[in-house]
Amino acid sequence: MKIGLDIMGGDYAPKAIVLGAIAAHQSLSANEHLVLIGDTQQIKPLLSEQGFNPDHFEYVHTEEVIGMGEHATKAILQKPNSSISVGFQLLKEGKIDSFASAGNSGAMLVGAVFSVKPIAGISRPCLCTIVPKLKGGAGLLLDVGANADCKPDNLLEFGVLGSLYAEHIMQIESPKVALMNIGEEDEKGNMLTLASHRLMKEKASFNFVGNVEGRDLFNDKADVIVCDGFTGNIMLKLAESFYVLTIKKGLKDEFFDRFNYENYGGSPVLGVNAPVLIGHGISSPEAVKNMIFQSRDMINTGLVGKIQAAFQ
Repeated sequence: MKIGLDIMGGDYAPKAIVLGAIAAHQSLSANEHLVLIGDTQQIKPLLSEQGFNPDHFEYVHTEEVIGMGEHATKAILQKPNSSISVGFQLLKEGKIDSFASAGNSGAMLVGAVFSVKPIAGISRPCLCTIVPKLKGGAGLLLDVGANADCKPDNLLEFGVLGSLYAEHIMQIESPKVALMNIGEEDEKGNMLTLASHRLMKEKASFNFVGNVEGRDLFNDKADVIVCDGFTGNIMLKLAESFYVLTIKKGLKDEFFDRFNYENYGGSPVLGVNAPVLIGHGISSPEAVKNMIFQSRDMINTGLVGKIQAAFQ
């Protein structure tokens, strides 16, 4: 198994990424290898500082970096030797089994769609995030930003993708899938949610439990909550702020501690033909370590193959 990691992506790259890779290495088995993609001239001194044997990793040297503020499509095309572009080329050629980066999220999405391409039958790949539940455990929210505008067919696809992720990665049996709406009743909502609800009720190949409201995000009414990327991204950013607010207010609470993004690693891009993960731009070594473990889980469970089979 070869887990590709962009060393140059993120606000604290390359140091935070290298430290995360070192931390993850301790828990990887002999057949699980990390492939570090980036400027080896910057990577090697960081390993030496930590007294870490560089032979534990494989390296692919790159000389260009896609900045966080760059236009995603232009950067992918104009910087073929960037760590993100090279990472996707390796993934496309099967030289790595997954690719993760805390760099430019737009470039990661564009790169995933251009290189390994969406799975046949999926019109829009999406991003998902883990949501802590008040009584313990976790749920899934998707889409959280890949598709600001959606059609009912897209939300139906997201339901399938979320259900498969919850079942195989989160080990939730027959996950309950719900549609985020402004009321629980079938007739509530805007044009998108009304049409999506009908579609899910009629055609869903998953355990559809109807509408939920914003207040249900952290309870047990649903394991997977589906929405368009505009709504999902607002909810994600709001939820992330809870942890920051508790820190600023000096509050210590086990539930709100679980809102710390570091615990979850990255957001998987669901619906493409290989495991791709996008980390938070401010990813710390702990977050990078968990993103690597997430990559490993997606490879080990054969999630992409299961999604491909579901859309045949």
